[in-house]
Amino acid sequence: MAFQTTHIGLIDLRARIDKLWGYLDLEAKTEELYVLEKDSNDPNLWNDQEKAQSMMKKIGNLRDLLNKWTEVSSICNDLAELYEMSKDEESEDLTKSIETDIADLKAKIEEMEFKKMLNGPDDACACLLSIHPGAGGTESQDWALMLFRMYTHFFERERMDFKVVDFQEAEDAGLKSATIEVTCENAYGLLRSEIGVHRLVRISPFDANARRHTSFTAVYLYPEHEDVEFDLDMADVRVDTYRSSGAGGQYINKTDSAVRMTHLPTGIMASCQTERSQIQNRETCYKMLKTMVAEHYRLEEEAKRDARMAEKKKVEWGSQIRSYVLQPYQLVKDLRTGVETSDTAGVLDGKIKPFINAYLLSTSEQQNG
Repeated sequence: MAFQTTHIGLIDLRARIDKLWGYLDLEAKTEELYVLEKDSNDPNLWNDQEKAQSMMKKIGNLRDLLNKWTEVSSICNDLAELYEMSKDEESEDLTKSIETDIADLKAKIEEMEFKKMLNGPDDACACLLSIHPGAGGTESQDWALMLFRMYTHFFERERMDFKVVDFQEAEDAGLKSATIEVTCENAYGLLRSEIGVHRLVRISPFDANARRHTSFTAVYLYPEHEDVEFDLDMADVRVDTYRSSGAGGQYINKTDSAVRMTHLPTGIMASCQTERSQIQNRETCYKMLKTMVAEHYRLEEEAKRDARMAEKKKVEWGSQIRSYVLQPYQLVKDLRTGVETSDTAGVLDGKIKPFINAYLLSTSEQQNG
């Protein structure tokens, strides 16, 4: 019976690996890699550093994906041969070893299958994640800071490349707003589950009477396309400079170099205080504002706001996507997928992958259904 179960398991994994070749369009990606590698030999490529780095990063990502498929396919073939040997020798020890290897291979295949859910038009893009507290003063501002820490811990935990480009510290506690640029592969696709309003219920540390409070914070996401076909007229932009404030050290430089740009026709605002140079902050801020305004007009032209960006809802009851309850019980629940956990401390420390995976799976099923 053990031999038969092992054989069925290997057949199933082989079929899933073969499907992945088509799901991930690896034939087209192989051709794309060939063209990019050929173009990378151009001696003039590095005259444009940004373009060259972008190309090399894309080459690295394609190689990694193709190598992973080749690896799982090779492992599956090797295990099939070992299975035949174990069957002939009737070795239970070898069969158990194969079953352990099959479990490891299954985990690798599931990781690749997860990538096929990131097939939206913006999913491969880097992105800007923006956090804004709702009404409620210090309570909501402190909740916004808690979310900021949750996301930075998640990025660190998952080894995602990110940079805090803006951090507006609140006067008493928490933050007024923060923007994080996430530049790893499939950043937008991985994080689109976070778009919307996040609700916190807890005993307020700011209430002398220790009453329970409900706070709201909105999270917005903007895809960063390498070439945004949009001309931002600086005549429509107000530029302000100010002293950086916030966390300092690891994230923010406390100097007089911070830049804020406001697009007057839409009211969209972008700020940057990451770099010590005002010129660098200005360049980054312009890039951010251009991304945000272009996305605003793109969605406006489509006459709807869909899953690619948060709707501009009022940050209040009834509009939340996820609820974090710390009192009178411990529970974090995603209101779209039903996924929940009582490990509130773990979630606030960045363990949000189950929520992300469930959301991507549900949206993928809706698209395919």
